[in-house]
Amino acid sequence: MAKEAELILDSRNDLGEGPVWYGGDFWWVDINAGTLNRLSSNTGAVTEWQVGEKVGAAVPAADGRFVLALTNGLAFLDLETGVLKRICDPESDRPGARFNDGKCDAAGRFWAGTLTGSAGGTSSLYRIDPDLTCTHMVGGIACSNGLAWNEAGDTMYYIDSPTRTIDAFDFELESGAIHNRRVAVDCGDMAGVPDGMTIDCEGMLWVAFYGGACVVRCDPVSGVALETVTVPSPKTTSCCFGGPDFNELYITSAGQGTSPEEREQYPHAGGVFRVSCDVPGCPVVPFAGA
Repeated sequence: MAKEAELILDSRNDLGEGPVWYGGDFWWVDINAGTLNRLSSNTGAVTEWQVGEKVGAAVPAADGRFVLALTNGLAFLDLETGVLKRICDPESDRPGARFNDGKCDAAGRFWAGTLTGSAGGTSSLYRIDPDLTCTHMVGGIACSNGLAWNEAGDTMYYIDSPTRTIDAFDFELESGAIHNRRVAVDCGDMAGVPDGMTIDCEGMLWVAFYGGACVVRCDPVSGVALETVTVPSPKTTSCCFGGPDFNELYITSAGQGTSPEEREQYPHAGGVFRVSCDVPGCPVVPFAGA
């Protein structure tokens, strides 16, 4: 029997994404609203930072700031002042392009990819090192999305959503190099489109399916779907582990494009949800640069 996630915040996000558990609190973004948000685990209060442009992902930095993946490249956000400090914009010459999902590897390098919203594989995945060097890593991408690394640090998992696959790369932790791309999980028979993901301590992937109203636990070695968590919001976008023991899965969703009929059926579309898991995940790795 599938588990069902419970609503913890009726946030009504247009495009909730980028969930992170950090500093004992839950953080996420609303891409279309251009906001970074924090839900206090102690008080339940929500704090919002308005960025001024679409923000696809946000990860903590070692110096207390956050690194944001934006419409116009990557930037640090000072949480005290709200000031952005630009890092780079490798696709400034591509009208309509913006950064989407992003995450740090175990060495604190930030990986983030782009999309344009149009057909065709014209987008890319980039790696930003602690010295703020930006390196093009993968091209021919249509809609760059979920990222995860195994505990051994020798495999990276990656989602280009329209391919409906979860791909694996051999990963070199010391250098950040990737090679030997192959399909780890074929999602063609699953409901919805693979979007964001995370990984648990057993090396299993938890994948949010946009349009599928679910998160699926997948074995990247066998390619088999092991467990499904249903979400009362059809456009499930991403997930992360959190809570004191990192055994709670926090799930973001989108309300964009919801018809009146769908809103009646799913009144909490765009909300944040949570479910307890038998296997915990790992803490987020902050960006090592400054």
